[in-house]
Amino acid sequence: MRKLWFACFCTLTTSLAYAKEATPSPTQIELPSPWKSEIEFGYQAHNGNSDSQSLNSRMNAEYTSGRHRSSGEWKFHMLYKDGEEDKRQSTYTAQSDYKLSPKTYLYGSFKGIETRYSAYFKDHTLSAGLGYQFTNTEQLTIELELGPGYRYQEPNLDEIKDDDIIFPETVQEAIFRGNINVDWNVIDNLTLSADITTVTGLSNTR
Repeated sequence: MRKLWFACFCTLTTSLAYAKEATPSPTQIELPSPWKSEIEFGYQAHNGNSDSQSLNSRMNAEYTSGRHRSSGEWKFHMLYKDGEEDKRQSTYTAQSDYKLSPKTYLYGSFKGIETRYSAYFKDHTLSAGLGYQFTNTEQLTIELELGPGYRYQEPNLDEIKDDDIIFPETVQEAIFRGNINVDWNVIDNLTLSADITTVTGLSNTR
């Protein structure tokens, strides 16, 4: 009888010890990284009636901590046609958000475009305002931002044509900015995104 009780006690002790080891402690739970980053690179070459080569690159980083979210992005596009440079453009953006409630947040945004072959050499926009999240889940995110700001545009006189509705002077003016951002995670490896921004000032709307 003593042997039977001893065997039962050993079995129970072993089971409890195994259960204790199998249960992870709170300190062992891995938290998601506050950093997110993306890097893209593309190259195309076409031969035929005309030869062309294009280069595209993109870098993006985002950091989230508590109520704060900060992000930055840089994009570069270059195109050669028949051995001559036809397009060269750099686009860089930076934004910082502060959450006010589950659906509303304050934002500060900067966007700069520098190019050689468009109506403006430089097109810089600075804006601050209020953002609203219609939905923010792992599957779907829809955000709307509205706010005032300031714009600086340096015209490229060599690229402006007579019929273009563009002032040949440097633009420095107050603007109103609207932005809508949509991210839809269709499946695990497929995400559809749309980011549409409209900037309106006395001189033009872009």
